[in-house]
Amino acid sequence: MIEVKTPDELQAMRAAGLVVARTLAAVRAAAKPGVSTAELDELAEQTIRDAGAVPSFKGYHGFPASICASVNEQIVHGIPAKTQMLADGDIISVDCGAILDGWHGDSAVTLAIGKVSDADLALSAATEAAMWAGIEAVTAGGRLTDISYAV
Repeated sequence: MIEVKTPDELQAMRAAGLVVARTLAAVRAAAKPGVSTAELDELAEQTIRDAGAVPSFKGYHGFPASICASVNEQIVHGIPAKTQMLADGDIISVDCGAILDGWHGDSAVTLAIGKVSDADLALSAATEAAMWAGIEAVTAGGRLTDISYAV
């Protein structure tokens, strides 16, 4: 059963989402060649905590970090590391979650680091377009296959 949220609950959800949005903006600004994924994680955790929130991922089933950071072909939900330095041409997926007043915000971004190949940029653009097509296909009473078809 789907519970319809009250206006106050929606506002609380939005506030948690805004913490995540601000955190991902800070990570985006810091993600440059020579920066480690651990440094991005430290920045994310500090940004989340400064907002009065708690990182959702840290400690969840033993996960050791505040963000998931997956570089290039690394599988999703990568663990940030001091030894994993971003390099020119990398593509990194950063997933972030925060809990604020009991409400979770969660989002991910894909970032191009420095000069990325045209092929990688085209693939990234195509996957983003597919995501937006799927989102546009979501309707009340719609079917999952409607979304799959749009993607």
